[in-house]
Amino acid sequence: MEAAGVGLHSGVPVRIRILPAPPSTGIVFIRTDLEGFRIPASWRHVQKVSYATSLMRQGVLISTTEHLLSVFYSMSVDNAFVEIDNLEVPILDGSGQSFVDLIRQAGIAHSRKRRRYLRIRRPVSVEGGGKRITIVPSDRFLLTCDVFFPHPLVGRQSLEMEVTPERYAAQIAPARTFGFEHELAAMRNMGLIRGASLENAVCFDRDSILNPGGLRFPDECCRHKALDLIGDLALIGKPLLGHVIAEKAGHAMHFALVNRIMSDPTLYEILTFDQLATRVAHALVS
Repeated sequence: MEAAGVGLHSGVPVRIRILPAPPSTGIVFIRTDLEGFRIPASWRHVQKVSYATSLMRQGVLISTTEHLLSVFYSMSVDNAFVEIDNLEVPILDGSGQSFVDLIRQAGIAHSRKRRRYLRIRRPVSVEGGGKRITIVPSDRFLLTCDVFFPHPLVGRQSLEMEVTPERYAAQIAPARTFGFEHELAAMRNMGLIRGASLENAVCFDRDSILNPGGLRFPDECCRHKALDLIGDLALIGKPLLGHVIAEKAGHAMHFALVNRIMSDPTLYEILTFDQLATRVAHALVS
């Protein structure tokens, strides 16, 4: 699977090639422009979480990883090598749809090795500045996402769903990254969004949308925030079982939750699907 485009923030041209990897490899980025230097997609290598989630190992950077990781996670791709010839994953159309299409075209190879899940054992919360993200125990991966932006086409939006490959592909993957016209100059002065255009992002002016085709969903902003959230949770490295409730949260708070979970092994347990099914069956009988 191959794709090419520009980096949203860097504006640099970039090409990626996605290859199958052996069981237990996880997702590994390979900088082909730097003699095949490898950076695992792990919470241990998170370097920046402001306007995008970046990974760094030994000074080597991979930026804006969240869209691709969101698609891998939600489409049940646990192991892959991502060859990349520059420092930022291409933004493509600003959503996860192109990556979903590539995976569907290529197909997914299934391993005999049993998939291992990370199941949350007790509630965990991170909050501050009127924002909060919480995860509570569940035997499924449930997502509740709530956002608010003071714009007539956005306002308060909420999404609640059990994330499955089919629902993700139809309801979350097509949602594009977005921004507001009055913030663009400041972001460019910070060295951001050098590759942004109406081809790869939704842009709102004071009371309307600048994109000729309009929105893909009335609540596209909330759906894209859910896409980003899933991509950041993917840094845990295992499929998650729990109900995540995000209230106006962003990349920094997503990672704070991941870091809190992974820093305290008493908060979770690792189960195979068979172990989980047995536990659920016993609970139903009792």
